[in-house]
Amino acid sequence: MKRLLSATLAAAVLAPAAVAEPMFLSRQYARCTTCHFSPAGGGLLTPYGRMLSRQELSTTGASEDGAPQDREHEFLFGLLKDGLGEVSAGISLRPSRLRVESGPFTSSRNLVMQADLMLAWRRGPWTVYGEFGRQPRGDDERWDSFEHWAQYKAEGGFGVRAGRFLPAYGVRFADHSSFNRSALGFENHEQVYAVELSHSSDRRLFQVSVGPGFAESLVEGYDQHAFTATGRAQFDLSPRTAVVASGLYRAEAGKSPRNGAVGVALGFAPTPRVSLWGQGDLRFLDGAGGQAWVFTGEAAFEVHRGVWLKALPQLRTDFGDFGGGTLRLGAGLELFPRSHVNVILNWYHDSLRGRDGSADTLLAQLHLYL
Repeated sequence: MKRLLSATLAAAVLAPAAVAEPMFLSRQYARCTTCHFSPAGGGLLTPYGRMLSRQELSTTGASEDGAPQDREHEFLFGLLKDGLGEVSAGISLRPSRLRVESGPFTSSRNLVMQADLMLAWRRGPWTVYGEFGRQPRGDDERWDSFEHWAQYKAEGGFGVRAGRFLPAYGVRFADHSSFNRSALGFENHEQVYAVELSHSSDRRLFQVSVGPGFAESLVEGYDQHAFTATGRAQFDLSPRTAVVASGLYRAEAGKSPRNGAVGVALGFAPTPRVSLWGQGDLRFLDGAGGQAWVFTGEAAFEVHRGVWLKALPQLRTDFGDFGGGTLRLGAGLELFPRSHVNVILNWYHDSLRGRDGSADTLLAQLHLYL
């Protein structure tokens, strides 16, 4: 029970939520780079992504003729006009309210889960990207750059990226505490220093990264950084159907044994208002006495333009014990009233399988993307 509560609180507090919405597959956006600078999704929106957030996603932002009549969707509402030139910028603020209940235990707190400045410079095949902001660490905080990288992408689709980033693996759900992220070591504060090679075409995307391991461990001088390699292959079977295969390997480091995972994800959007995603991962850990499974799902339905309802079932088994682990049932409501405003309400019920113990989490967030 103590482990369940610790994991629930840590997942909700230690890292800000990322901006990535696989549910927009229903709008025929199968690739993260349609709207984001990062090849793995999340972070700063491209100018095209900002325009789409207004014209295609927000409840009241779209103009009648399909062309924006003002600069509301741009950085700081277009205040700087074209003063930044080839540089794109964004400010992400995420004040939140968190409440966790488990039997007699209750914890409530207000916190700022994200306060980041994001910058990207792009010219021809080159992109240079950086994020600087506040990283909450329980009761502590630190201001630093937690993602920075440079990328070269040739006209033929070949690309190379180097720096600090979250490596590509599976589906990057917006909720960083989802089991396919937290259980596999893809929280927002678990970036790696690595080199990534990629190749993209109309219907295929391949990404492979290798590096010395967790960036935080390298920066702080911990002994937990280990050689890390990931691979991801995405096949777009149709504008609204995608299959993703992934692999992860981490070498032994300090007290952390060799570990990794392989996974397959499927995304399908039967209508422009419905998207279904599922991902299954098989994990291994040396000395754990067997493998463990992670299943993560997201079913999203747009009941009205910019108003989405979500069902979020998840399962994480114990190593060597398929009947153990944690079952999570979740539900969410996301509102996109304007291009710079996003409201998120998520509820989760975590229960220990085969044992007594459960926890309920309610997370309310106001996301201002300026």
